[in-house]
Amino acid sequence: MARSLILAAGAIAALTGGSAAAQSATDTKSFTVTGNVPALCSGGTIAGAGSTFDLGVLVDTSTGVLRTDLAAPPKTLTGAFCSAQSTITVAATPLAAQNFTATPPAGFSRSVNYTATASGWTTTPASFATGAATNAAATQTRATAFSGDITVGIGTFGTSGGNALRLVADTSYVGVVTVTLAVAN
Repeated sequence: MARSLILAAGAIAALTGGSAAAQSATDTKSFTVTGNVPALCSGGTIAGAGSTFDLGVLVDTSTGVLRTDLAAPPKTLTGAFCSAQSTITVAATPLAAQNFTATPPAGFSRSVNYTATASGWTTTPASFATGAATNAAATQTRATAFSGDITVGIGTFGTSGGNALRLVADTSYVGVVTVTLAVAN
């Protein structure tokens, strides 16, 4: 009888062990991996010959009025990107005499207006005219993330106060064009 109990106990252990082994030989746990990418923009780097639009002599030396053929090659910002919806804004200040700061005499002006543009980021270039009362086109919005070049240009020059005015003599007329990329809200 003792032998029967031992065999019965062995059979029960075999059945119990067998059912435990049939349940699972492995157990799996999952872990979530998280991270984030902030919305950010970079204006890239200025390609080529630097960041100065050098127009040279602004006036026709035989008449003293603003040259009608003023031009400067565009500048390119390479490697610009925004990781989210973005806006591009261009702003500019007139070319103004830096040393002659007094009110100019009758028939003269001390500044030149122009239009600055930033293209390639949006379908419609951002555009800012320094002599305009408002500049609705200065800011343009892009609905998606983007990476690409931005071409910055200047043109459409005009003497502040009217093109019949002459510019006062000054060794330094300076204006500034600013291009800003920003994450759109």
